Amino acid sequence: MNGFTGIAIYMTIWWTVLFAVLPLGTITHAEAGIDKGDGGDPGAPVNPDLKRKFILTSLISAFLFLILWLVMHFNLIPIGAFPGHKD
Repeated sequence: MNGFTGIAIYMTIWWTVLFAVLPLGTITHAEAGIDKGDGGDPGAPVNPDLKRKFILTSLISAFLFLILWLVMHFNLIPIGAFPGHKD
């Protein structure tokens, strides 16, 4: 895997993990009993805490990328193991 491919794969993993991490620990205005007023979504988070979620996303993504890199580098799952692959 070259550097560009590695960055592209990491960013794909990062965005996927971000959408899984965003709802964790979020308290909405409706759950907190706070009135949003006209035009406000009651499902909007009171404190989204994005900095913590970005850091958590980066750590999880780095771990998943490391696992993927190890599998690819050491050929732990040979390409012939995938259905439909013809050598």
